[in-house]
Amino acid sequence: MAIARRFRISHHEVFPHGAYIVSPVTAVLDFEQSTREVKVQQTDKETGELIWSMDVLDADPEAPKKSKTVSIKFLAKVQPVPPANDGSSPFTPVEFDGLTALAYIDDNGNRPRIAWSFRADTMHAPGKAAKTVSSGEGRAA
Repeated sequence: MAIARRFRISHHEVFPHGAYIVSPVTAVLDFEQSTREVKVQQTDKETGELIWSMDVLDADPEAPKKSKTVSIKFLAKVQPVPPANDGSSPFTPVEFDGLTALAYIDDNGNRPRIAWSFRADTMHAPGKAAKTVSSGEGRAA
């Protein structure tokens, strides 16, 4: 099959009505290596980079309740910085560059369903150009 498991997709294909930040960027914990006393951040198996995550609200009015909040992951040596809120709304709009998607079966619940895992290289405010990121700072997780 010619389609890779994880494939590139544009921000506007995933979020045609926009996306809004609803959580801070946080470290993804490695539950196998972490203990109660010592928390260990998960790293990418291929690159060794740290994995970070942020939740966004999908503004699609027809999105199902389970799909309204979406997690986006990043690979970066340091914590990625989201765009600043311009003060016009309590929600901060965001766009993602280098977005990739991976379908998987979510069997938590009454019936299994297809769900999506998203990763992005960088993020920026809508209408603003993405900042150039040096090697290793801001690749997809």
